[in-house]
Amino acid sequence: MISNIVLKYLLVFFVSMIPLIELRGAVPIGLSPLLGNPLDLLPLYIVCIIGNMLPVPFIFFFARKLLVWGSDKKFIGKFFKFCLEKGEKAGKTLQSKTGRGSYVALFLFVGIPLPGTGAWTGTLAASLLNMDFKKSILAVTAGVVLAGIIMGLASIGVFGAFGAIFS
Repeated sequence: MISNIVLKYLLVFFVSMIPLIELRGAVPIGLSPLLGNPLDLLPLYIVCIIGNMLPVPFIFFFARKLLVWGSDKKFIGKFFKFCLEKGEKAGKTLQSKTGRGSYVALFLFVGIPLPGTGAWTGTLAASLLNMDFKKSILAVTAGVVLAGIIMGLASIGVFGAFGAIFS
């Protein structure tokens, strides 16, 4: 039988892959005492980062192709075309404002844990902007690490406060 710890690691791994939730939601789950003991910090981060980064190459190489393919389809065409146009317009604005700092902007976009930012969105933007794959992956990975640190510190603070109140 699989232990509760292994199940919790699997849970945070798969939660890290979910768009919009990603590592930002998985780290607090892993540190939470609600589903058993909190997981050790370093292995938790490693599992969450791997889970969060696993879809990134697929998003980078196939998201644009999927949007282009679907842009002329009957039911999804308008939405896909909207996504392409919005992404390209936002990307051009970002590049004109940041210039050579596009990768730093990508790092900060992914690293600041706000709704709608993260590895999925950042990688999609990098793909739509035709940014360099290797540099984009490094910026997104660094952003995911930063987001994990921020969420870990926030989670420890929140759970520490709950522990002090309810113990």
